[in-house]
Amino acid sequence: MNQSHKPLEGNCSISDFKRNVYPAVYLCIFFLGLFASLVSLYYFIGVSRTRKNFSPVYYFMVNLLISDLMLVCSLPFRATYYFMDSHWVFGDMTCRIIAFVFYVNMYGSIYFLMALSVVRFVAIIKPYSYVYLQSNQRVCLVCGFIWLLVLVGSIPLLYAGTSQNPSGHIKCLELDVSLIKSIITLNKAALCLGFIIPVVVISVCYLIAARKLLQLRNVPGRRRPHYNKSCALVIIVVLIFLVCYMPYHVVRTVFLEAERQIKMNGYQSCEYIELIRKAAVVTHCLAAGNSCLDPLLYFFVGENFWSFWHKKKRRTLSKRLNHKENRSANNTRTELKEVHAQNDM
Repeated sequence: MNQSHKPLEGNCSISDFKRNVYPAVYLCIFFLGLFASLVSLYYFIGVSRTRKNFSPVYYFMVNLLISDLMLVCSLPFRATYYFMDSHWVFGDMTCRIIAFVFYVNMYGSIYFLMALSVVRFVAIIKPYSYVYLQSNQRVCLVCGFIWLLVLVGSIPLLYAGTSQNPSGHIKCLELDVSLIKSIITLNKAALCLGFIIPVVVISVCYLIAARKLLQLRNVPGRRRPHYNKSCALVIIVVLIFLVCYMPYHVVRTVFLEAERQIKMNGYQSCEYIELIRKAAVVTHCLAAGNSCLDPLLYFFVGENFWSFWHKKKRRTLSKRLNHKENRSANNTRTELKEVHAQNDM
């Protein structure tokens, strides 16, 4: 390859765009996601203290919450890196773990959303078969399999550590162009196993369940909440996939192919490659934003979420009233004692 065609590090750089976008977005997701996740965690812990048996929906949501907390806790590291003009100060091992956590969260979330959709589908179409899924052992096995699949599939990311550029900056979370062919192969596998297959499964479940939900929409009584939660699940899961996951996977595929072309032929058009790189940054932020949308499932699909908080509010008000009554009674008794003491004098 002619030297004039070799890509240079500074060519078509969007480092300023990354420095302006990533820290602000990551910190917003961190604060929003952490608040929503902690509220959800408080709810799950509160429910676990009052119940012994839990539905598959509960287990899948707890695992989804753990996945989201992993990602949320990694975002300040990412924000600091880009805020410091793409200079990594947290060490090589931390760099590997932070990259690893992002993809574990994303594909773990996708598979837990798929599991939630399948469980709700079975509950709608074959309610008697749903009873078979109530076994805690079976649900735990499914959760363990999902974690194992996602963790093993993300192991290659642990090999991408830090590197130092000519200016002395320690680089992390950057694309290693020298491994672009291997990365494209991994992307194809992730695209198929981690996105296309779950989307197909979820779509089939929702299309079949849609007719049943339409039949249930006018049914009064106890079936109405079941219908409402199923509709909420469909809307939220579709929203998460359309906003967070689909743009990311489409743009990532185009981005990697563009980087491969640059490696082979050099920079042909800075305008095009800058557009693709900026789109990759934006869709990466959207993918990280799933930790802010997942709590919507806990709020609107979680079992007795709102009733839990209503009961908590009533208990808190009751404690306050009892405290005021006890304090008032104590004050009354004190006043009576003072009156009797004065009369004795």
